[in-house]
Amino acid sequence: MRLALVTFLLVSLVLTSTFFEVSMAGSDFCDSKCAVRCSKAGREDRCLKYCGICCDKCHCVPSGTYGHKDECPCYRDLKNSKGNPKCP
Repeated sequence: MRLALVTFLLVSLVLTSTFFEVSMAGSDFCDSKCAVRCSKAGREDRCLKYCGICCDKCHCVPSGTYGHKDECPCYRDLKNSKGNPKCP
């Protein structure tokens, strides 16, 4: 019984870590669009992080490095906890 429990826990751990790794990986679409969007950002690492979050939720990123948020209403309308725009 104990061996079965240990085996089950190990298999669960492996499957969970595999799923987590896949779900955290950015898509090629979002990575490339956010690279363009954040290319002139002062804090590029932060820009890429939030752009990636917004792209995953909205499945779009506005063109250019600034503005054009009317191209993607979901991206435009996401807000942080303080009510400010979340997406760069």
